[in-house]
Amino acid sequence: MKEHSMFGLSDRDFVGYARNVPVMQWPDGSQIAVSFVINIEEGSEQSITDGDPAGESLGEVARSPAPGERDLAMETTYEYGGRAGLWRVLKLFDRYGMSVSLYACSVAVERNPDLADYLSGPISHEIVCHGYRWEDVTQLGVEQEREHIRLAIESLQKTTGKTPAGWYCRYAPSIHTRRLLIEHGGFEYDCDSYADDLPFTVNVDGREWCVVPHAFDTNDIKFWRGGLSTSNDFFEYLKDSFDVLYREGETHPKMMTISLHTRIIGRPGRFAALEKFVDYIRTKEKVWVSTRGQIASAYRQSAGQERA
Repeated sequence: MKEHSMFGLSDRDFVGYARNVPVMQWPDGSQIAVSFVINIEEGSEQSITDGDPAGESLGEVARSPAPGERDLAMETTYEYGGRAGLWRVLKLFDRYGMSVSLYACSVAVERNPDLADYLSGPISHEIVCHGYRWEDVTQLGVEQEREHIRLAIESLQKTTGKTPAGWYCRYAPSIHTRRLLIEHGGFEYDCDSYADDLPFTVNVDGREWCVVPHAFDTNDIKFWRGGLSTSNDFFEYLKDSFDVLYREGETHPKMMTISLHTRIIGRPGRFAALEKFVDYIRTKEKVWVSTRGQIASAYRQSAGQERA
């Protein structure tokens, strides 16, 4: 399979698989791997109460709190995700036995004991580490980023009894992130790319590293930043994306990522879009609803078969 190069101005890859798109071997001959991602961030966002110079600025309304000023509207908007939206969304996937990936910020799990208890149980969902807090790691120094990776994993091990094998930063990694993940050990892949509809590998200091790319477009953040207004807007965009990839998957199976935030999609009027989309894909054959880790494993198996 095509091996991509590591981050760096001279290593940017504008070719990728090009016309040689691999034929992925998803389980049961599936045409598409659908990956639902639930972002668990509430309680780990920027906050005056945690000693940050300013509170979180990404919210339901566009507002930049003044330095040192608490924004109680912003704070309670995030609290909604942990209190109500989270359980509405999880109940849907549990009802249909669909396995999803939970991008979990460690501090968010620490502050929600009911969630920690749920995650420590016999669930089919996968925990992917989303950092110690929901922070921009590009603003951290190398040593601080290394320490936050350590704290993040130790925290999730303590709260859930499980060790994540995947990683995803807030928005983007630093130029050091992948090297630090490998140095820490225990990780098998990251999702810190938006470059493809399929997994790929990069070379990190001579090691082949798996990337399961994320997506900004099939993402409920568009309700906050991107012009989505109604549940039908989101459903139609998800449906159109699925239909194109599903059709292409007849010959070259693809992957689709749907990124969800419980403070956003968990609101009833938006949740209707998720319900409709889940109902829609359940009418289709050869659809594999899978976790990021399962996709990474299937990709590596496909790559091994191709090289054999």
